[in-house]
Amino acid sequence: MLSFFKATKADVLSHWYALIPGFMTSTDEFYQSIEEELKSRQVPGLEMSRIEFSEGGLLADKREYLRMSRERLVFDICGAPFGTAYFFSCRFAELPARITIWHLLFLAFILGFFLIFFSIILTPFIGPFVFLALLGFVVWVGRNSLSLGLRDVDAFLMRLPLIGALYERFLRKETYYRQDTRLMYCDTVNAVVKALVEEITAAKGVKLVQFNEYNPILGELYKPAPPKPEPK
Repeated sequence: MLSFFKATKADVLSHWYALIPGFMTSTDEFYQSIEEELKSRQVPGLEMSRIEFSEGGLLADKREYLRMSRERLVFDICGAPFGTAYFFSCRFAELPARITIWHLLFLAFILGFFLIFFSIILTPFIGPFVFLALLGFVVWVGRNSLSLGLRDVDAFLMRLPLIGALYERFLRKETYYRQDTRLMYCDTVNAVVKALVEEITAAKGVKLVQFNEYNPILGELYKPAPPKPEPK
């Protein structure tokens, strides 16, 4: 099957874990405590869900993870027994917005369809002008969705499997505000999860020595070129 129709896999940017020997706790309660804490902080654009990942092949058991997502950045949290021990893990990942030739062909098809549609219903003379005016309006809204207060529209378009990558690449304006909120989201979720892990273990008399980390968690967040300051 064409890659255009395949589910996008997240690119893991960083990963930390903590293994505690002789320790057990409730995974569901751990997830609930994270959900409640983040809801109380009212992180803008944050969505939380429970997802299952297979432990192996097609018929293998599945393990439930808690996922926090904002734009294309996700945290996948896990807490589970490991023999007589218990481990906590946190992966910070990005859902890549890859544009393929199929995306461009899809865009060309949609634009051509509406051009023909307006030309038929509004005559070949008026239709193209109406189409161009409507296209210009859509581009203007896409470029200014944040300043227009259309946060829900922006988040909805980002989640669309076909439109999202095109919207982000050609219409969505990268700003200092978006970069800052991206970093604040990253810091907030990471800090909350670590603090709750320490709190849960301390409540049972266990002192957590360290979190084992791989890759800097903020290293890949500045992939887009920084926006140019607007002239005064």
